[in-house]
Amino acid sequence: MIRCLVVDDEPLALDIIADYIQKVPELTLSATTTSAIEGLGLVQQGVIDLVFLDIQMPELTGIQFLKIINGKCDVILTTAYPQYALEGYELNVTDYLLKPIAFDRFYRSIQKVTNQKNHFQKNQQAELQNHNKNNEFIFVKTEHKIQRIDYDDVYYIEGLKDYISIYTSNERIITLQNMKRMEETLPEERFIRVHKSYIVALEKIESIERGRISLKEKLIPIGDTYRESFFKRIGEKYS
Repeated sequence: MIRCLVVDDEPLALDIIADYIQKVPELTLSATTTSAIEGLGLVQQGVIDLVFLDIQMPELTGIQFLKIINGKCDVILTTAYPQYALEGYELNVTDYLLKPIAFDRFYRSIQKVTNQKNHFQKNQQAELQNHNKNNEFIFVKTEHKIQRIDYDDVYYIEGLKDYISIYTSNERIITLQNMKRMEETLPEERFIRVHKSYIVALEKIESIERGRISLKEKLIPIGDTYRESFFKRIGEKYS
């Protein structure tokens, strides 16, 4: 959910934007205020993701507000004065809405915000995956801590609904993650998915017999979907 703040010295304008926010499932209305100083305090507390900000206000102009928060959260300017648009964009506002604001135009602004956040999250995930693949370990979040796991210690990974179990040489580590993401994170030269519920470390395989892999006193089935690619990898590795 995107936590929203509306700052405008006109109560009617506050009510309109607040009503629009409540119609969009991705948004939650954290606060509305006619005081730019109060709004500034909320942003500086780190409890706001997106501000709908009027430009012409008595205590502090929207432009001054933008300069003070310096990119701490996303901002959509709301104003009846188009001449401030260029300066707003130079300060990296997400969008510029001219009053009176129609709901369809408001919604297009929200799409810009969500698209930017999705792009940022994808880039973060890709950077994390590249980091993990270029190192000899991975960090996973468990119930009480973030734990480092060395690839050399991993025998196999088992998927169980919304979480996975990572079996190492001396423990079982449970983390809230899905198999697809884990498969994409692990280095493919060291690990292979052999079943919808299992990923195994190639170097830890002890034997293969009757469609099952033996490792660490565990028999892991080879799923029909993964059989061809698995035996191709095994053939390439040991040919």
